[in-house]
Amino acid sequence: MTDRYAVIGNPVAHSKSPQIHAAFARQTGQDIVYERLLAPLDGFRKTVEQFFLEGGKGLNVTVPFKGEACEMMHLSSGDAEYAQAVNTIKLVDGKLNGHNTDGIGLVADLQVNCRFPIRNKRVLLMGAGGATRGVLRPLLQEHAHSLIVANRTLDKAQKLIERFSTFRFRATQSFSASSYAGLANQQFDLVINATSAGLSNDMPPLPEGIFAPDALAYDMVYGRETPFMAFARRQGARAVDGLGMLVEQAAESFYIWRGVRPQTAPVIAQLRAEP
Repeated sequence: MTDRYAVIGNPVAHSKSPQIHAAFARQTGQDIVYERLLAPLDGFRKTVEQFFLEGGKGLNVTVPFKGEACEMMHLSSGDAEYAQAVNTIKLVDGKLNGHNTDGIGLVADLQVNCRFPIRNKRVLLMGAGGATRGVLRPLLQEHAHSLIVANRTLDKAQKLIERFSTFRFRATQSFSASSYAGLANQQFDLVINATSAGLSNDMPPLPEGIFAPDALAYDMVYGRETPFMAFARRQGARAVDGLGMLVEQAAESFYIWRGVRPQTAPVIAQLRAEP
């Protein structure tokens, strides 16, 4: 019997998740169907309940419902709990279990696909919203030399640092917050843009000279050349988008649901080859 999965969001028509999971299913021989599910902005809970009542097995959750999804879970994984956001739901013994696979996806893309080990690196993470919350714990667990969270509103970044202070010992030297102006005269090996600036062709106010030699600039936005990526290349850094993260976090969701880990490299290559 074919098992039913879906990605739920609003909007959701643009999602590449059905294509990704269809490729995973073909590759692993899993009998599933994966759909897009548009939920009314005021009807997320009802839509989720109806989906599982009709026999659905699992959901991916995208904007703007990740926080609301966390609130309705019977049990959430540690990453989801700290991020206060759920992007993967699995029905287990009649109860909804929530997970957040974003951080796992980011780390896998960086270290496997980009061949960029995080250990002992100086890391700058831009933004203090949900995207940052979703990846902070997995990043810290990779034992970076230091990790700075920069945000236009310093107070918001400081509160985020306090929330994740339990894990600060995993950053060998320091785990701190900064304004963009406070980054002057510092250099980083890895700079991650977790803001939505690229979606509107805006550029975070980074100072010149921020990239160390052989630095990697990573933008979570995918499918376009963002101003941040162009800035990084002009500064001599290697720049990549977040397409690999999208596929890697989907692979982790697939593993949670099916107990089978698909190969991601062929799917990433397939998506990059599309016009």
